[in-house]
Amino acid sequence: MSRTVIRGGLVITASDEIHADVLIEDGRIAALAASGTPAAEAWTAERVVDATGKYVIPGGVDAHTHMELPFGGTFASDTFETGTRAAAWGGTTTIVDFAVQSVGHTLREGLDAWHAKAEGNCAIDYGFHMIVSDVGDETLKEMDLLVEEGVTSFKQFMAYPGVFYSDDGQILRAMQRSAENGGLIMMHAENGIAIDVLVEQALARGETDPRYHGEVRKALLEAEATHRAIRLAQVAGAPLYVVHVSAREAVAELIRARDDGLNVFGETCPQYLFLSTDNLAEPDFEGAKYVCSTPLRPREHQAALWKGLRTNDLQVVSTDHCPFCFTGQKELGRGDFSKIPNGLPGVENRMDLLHQAVVDGHISRRRWIEIACATPARMFGLYPKKGTIAPGADADVVIYDPHAEQVMSAQTHHMNVDYSAYEGRRVTGRVETVLSRGEPVITEREYTGHAGHGVYTPRSTCQYLN
Repeated sequence: MSRTVIRGGLVITASDEIHADVLIEDGRIAALAASGTPAAEAWTAERVVDATGKYVIPGGVDAHTHMELPFGGTFASDTFETGTRAAAWGGTTTIVDFAVQSVGHTLREGLDAWHAKAEGNCAIDYGFHMIVSDVGDETLKEMDLLVEEGVTSFKQFMAYPGVFYSDDGQILRAMQRSAENGGLIMMHAENGIAIDVLVEQALARGETDPRYHGEVRKALLEAEATHRAIRLAQVAGAPLYVVHVSAREAVAELIRARDDGLNVFGETCPQYLFLSTDNLAEPDFEGAKYVCSTPLRPREHQAALWKGLRTNDLQVVSTDHCPFCFTGQKELGRGDFSKIPNGLPGVENRMDLLHQAVVDGHISRRRWIEIACATPARMFGLYPKKGTIAPGADADVVIYDPHAEQVMSAQTHHMNVDYSAYEGRRVTGRVETVLSRGEPVITEREYTGHAGHGVYTPRSTCQYLN
């Protein structure tokens, strides 16, 4: 039996803050006891971690990543090996990535392909959602089978006609199926058909710079699609999780639905909380670094997102980590913003940026843990195995120094991408040590993990449903 004791830290979960020692046995949390008490002092272990003056928090759960995603004629630049290593550096110990069904193929083929990419390569534990691109009778039957084996969420796209796009009929059919099998539909809510018209018109006017990516993907078209997705889910009697909410008008649609008692949930991402169209407008094609969908919005949208996180109208902050290098990948869109691969790097930055939000007074410490660890774990059927520090939970634990300062930079990050979306940003707080199932992956700012430690983790259904 391997034992570790973490002594002297402030243990923070979504519900409690307590000065406690933590006993870990065989990869699980065995017990907590108030620091300095006889019970805690009696514990002995091969490994003792001194967390005095530090936070002891659950490992982050990033429920929205895209490692090795094929997009726009290229691939996301992080592999499962590099991406999960970077996640660990940033205090995230579980990712849920998206397996892709290509049109004309089965869900099983897509899922098997993603298992093959990830197996033996991950530094931390991982699960999968399933992107559903081709809704037909066979796909609907397969959805039932996937739920049974622990792939309990399905993503559909109202955007990207000709690639991932589903029409309202296909969306309704998938939602009806998920209402029966307990799955959760995740929606990329943008009116892709209308956006394509605006893209064509902008390019015809010679508006080719990256900033026009944000201008054609209008906030109203995100709000319209969000409203439509909510109503389709209501017709189907199905729950709905709207991914990467960026616009205050879309937040308003979620608030209205939740006030009506509907099982509708919303996620936002650090890029929408900390970046804006000012970044998209950076000169000399630098704005291409910030092209993602939904797009960055004018800064005034941020207040509605922060408020939504405080009022629980937005429940989760994930990254939508989908990195493309500036050189050779983002550059594919020089002279035509519509050819810039969509996506930002961020899996390493999320926990630190959200701690900065605590420092800045946007959210509380417990809310930080709630939106980054506990709620994503509950939303996607991983709690209490993941997302908390409690007896029986996996010993996914981060020792976090709330006073250390760092400057975010591509020079020092561990993501396999040649720029940082947060280059030069000074933040307070830094990961010091990370345990995954009790094994040290980061030890006092050194990588001590290895590819293959992370294992595939089947999930139960959403734990928030009435």
